[in-house]
Amino acid sequence: MIIGAITCAWMAFAQSTLRQTINSNWGFHKGDINGFPANQADTIRWEKISLPHSWNTTDVTIDSPSYYRGVGWYKKIIYVPQSWQDKGIYLYFEGANQVTEVYVNGQFAGKHIGGYTAFSFNIGKLLKYDQTSTSNEITVKVDNSHNENIPPLNADFTFFGGIYRDVYLITANPVHFNLDNNAGGGVRIKTPMVSDATANVAVESSITNTEAAKLKVIVTSAIEDAGGNVVKEVTTHETLAANGTSAVDQLLNGITQPHLWSPDDPYLYKVVTTVKDKDGNVLDQTTNPLGLRWFKFDAATGFYLNGKPLKLIGANRHQDYPGMANAVPDAIHERDMQLLKDMGANFIRISHYPQDPAVLEACDRLGLLASIEIPIVNRITQSSEFTQNCENMQREMIAQNFNHPCIIIWAYMNEVLLQPRYKNKSPEQTAYFHDVAALAGKLDSLTRHEDPSRYTMISCHGDFDRYNNAGITKIPQIIGWNLYYGWYAPDFEGFGKFLDRHRLELPDKPLIVTEYGCDGDTRLHSFNPQRFDKTIEYQTSYHKHYLKAMMDRPFVAGGAMWCLVDFNSYARIDASPHKNSKGVASDERVPKDVYYYYQANLLKKPFIKIGSRNWVIRGGTGDENTQCIQPVEVYSNLAEVSLSLNGKLLDKQQVKDKVAIFNVPFSNGVNNLKASAGENGIFYEDFATINFKMQPASLNSKILPFTELNVSLGDTRFYADDKLQQVWLPEKPYSPGSWGYIGGHVFAMKDTNLQKFGTNQNILGTGYDPIYATQRVGLNDFKADVTDGKYQVTLLFAELVSNVKGQTSVFNLNAATQKDDALTGRSFDVFINGQRVAEALGDDNYLQPFRAFSIRYTIDVTGGTGIDISFKGIKGESILNGIQVKKVF
Repeated sequence: MIIGAITCAWMAFAQSTLRQTINSNWGFHKGDINGFPANQADTIRWEKISLPHSWNTTDVTIDSPSYYRGVGWYKKIIYVPQSWQDKGIYLYFEGANQVTEVYVNGQFAGKHIGGYTAFSFNIGKLLKYDQTSTSNEITVKVDNSHNENIPPLNADFTFFGGIYRDVYLITANPVHFNLDNNAGGGVRIKTPMVSDATANVAVESSITNTEAAKLKVIVTSAIEDAGGNVVKEVTTHETLAANGTSAVDQLLNGITQPHLWSPDDPYLYKVVTTVKDKDGNVLDQTTNPLGLRWFKFDAATGFYLNGKPLKLIGANRHQDYPGMANAVPDAIHERDMQLLKDMGANFIRISHYPQDPAVLEACDRLGLLASIEIPIVNRITQSSEFTQNCENMQREMIAQNFNHPCIIIWAYMNEVLLQPRYKNKSPEQTAYFHDVAALAGKLDSLTRHEDPSRYTMISCHGDFDRYNNAGITKIPQIIGWNLYYGWYAPDFEGFGKFLDRHRLELPDKPLIVTEYGCDGDTRLHSFNPQRFDKTIEYQTSYHKHYLKAMMDRPFVAGGAMWCLVDFNSYARIDASPHKNSKGVASDERVPKDVYYYYQANLLKKPFIKIGSRNWVIRGGTGDENTQCIQPVEVYSNLAEVSLSLNGKLLDKQQVKDKVAIFNVPFSNGVNNLKASAGENGIFYEDFATINFKMQPASLNSKILPFTELNVSLGDTRFYADDKLQQVWLPEKPYSPGSWGYIGGHVFAMKDTNLQKFGTNQNILGTGYDPIYATQRVGLNDFKADVTDGKYQVTLLFAELVSNVKGQTSVFNLNAATQKDDALTGRSFDVFINGQRVAEALGDDNYLQPFRAFSIRYTIDVTGGTGIDISFKGIKGESILNGIQVKKVF
């Protein structure tokens, strides 16, 4: 046989592998189809959809017992020309959650387990070909049901179902870069040596030959700079095995004066690898990014990139978006990375699973160093199937993302001892901890074998002894700690003490703070923020403590805040139901105050930004000059900042720790703020417009007539309702001529180290959970000394205790066990200006536990009586959660 003597027609028309999306015109059926493929069920109704798609876009945001976790079916017709008959034809899925079965013309093509890595199937032999393009039906079964053998088992995020990333149809010549190895690209780029002076690059290709004979080919790898100029090239002559895959290794040594990749200068070369036949016809070609850099972690002095120390500061990120679930287009993934970069960050922890390819592609371009992990979260299953699935996920993650220069860490576990199986300290739990460590050891060894050039990491919650005693801290090269002192644990000081303990007891183990953060609800504000109030002001204060503590400790390699944006977490049942609101930007990607604080600290160019700029509907009680003085923070990396109000200079402040604080005398209506600062003769400015809803100090004021009052009882926070343009004020005791409560006390949960007011339970039947989640108990009256006229009075109630044990979030890390209050019975009458308007209101009728109830009355105020709402207890104590008073005329 003469090697390479092949005369197939495909050679004459050879071209590179073709990838094309097939996202359009799919059918979707929610639910299983019994007996498929024998039963094609012509009566099935197929919804017309396009990909990406998830069936959980709405049910994860409503007050329902659960969201749909089960089977969904997809189908699509593709048209295949006869000319493809000799090609390799693949279906390539970027991601489908979480078990996927693929059928072609009713025949089984393959199955994939895991919801966050890509997979592909060779479907060429299952297709029909004809003289013209022939229709072929692709049918896909996707199942996001809980499965004890597939991670994640549970986690603080939602397991959306569906084909939620792009799907490609790939056509390849009989000779092509390997498409069967864990859906990798067939080429791995390595940089065995990089310095300021020179760099060496290794290109490892895996090339498939489906012909029945050996074949001589020419393989060329060329490194091109950003301008397209070839800076190094190597060509080798290879003989490919018949009906098999051959490895081809090439070295490109001696790249002089390399342009190094870094966050400040993310310079990308590209490696173009080409396979040609002996006559020079292109059989396949692929292009990969190349970033020339070197790095190391040091347990004592932190992280180094290209020989220079660099503190890694960034964020974690989940992939969902409101109304889309995780079926998010590339533009949003890319925008999120730009959002992070614009904050001044240089690091992202891609948590807790591999995400869309667009994410790492953007990190390469923008200069964001990355850690990426598989979704082993909270616990494991002690089975061979679970272990095998974890190992497969790790191999797939590495194979599919190997060539991204942004990646510096492969990780594989997160808080894996948070919810251990079995009774505490039992023999069974001891064995369980041993099995967790054994799984970690296998994954760590696998990872180091697949890629010894990058580091391995496990992220642990803040139980140092548990992870240390289980041997977990000895396994990876880096330990990540998820720490929430000042949130789930009560004091900020514990954060620094924990870091110092790690340094003392694990002196040879590099450390990254892989999570830190607290909730910040964009609707909630306070001038006296406190732990668990979820105000924007407490969130900013929290991050101020953490950033300083990390920056002051050289051994802390970096920190990734939790997290970049708010995200859906169905299991969360608190006053922001189904949402983790710890993002430094909202789920719609609007930055919060803390985002600007980080910009002031991290950006190297001049920066100035007015804080609370998104608190555009403010409110408060005016003084005799109808002004209300409230603080405003300005974030800047400049030395001195001026603030003007409506064109008039208020003050100049020296910037301290990147913040200047001004007391602003707001007036009723529109207030225009301008912050300015100069450096080297150049002035920088920022503007914000605040619509202030002034409440008159005296409700019979003629200068500022009363119109509306909204009060959140048992609460110290302001609640801004941008949609209705209303401001809810915190409660205050009654004073003559004004408004307020008489008697009673603030409701607080018992036996908890969490918030000291209100409940952390989801309030059903409302979108105003924070208003209904706080309450004054046992009050006698609420008075408002308004002038005569017609008024609407709305009373808001929600019973915050129950005889049924409430839900407790497992994600309240470090929190003490909460004991629910017992509902012993409640009944009371409500009177307005002496007239009974509600009789025996209580748990026998309208006041159901954790469900919103409101009632509005229209009343006439005459004779200068004002409004007096009184509460008379029959059984138990009276309650009131909120009140609205509106003057009609």
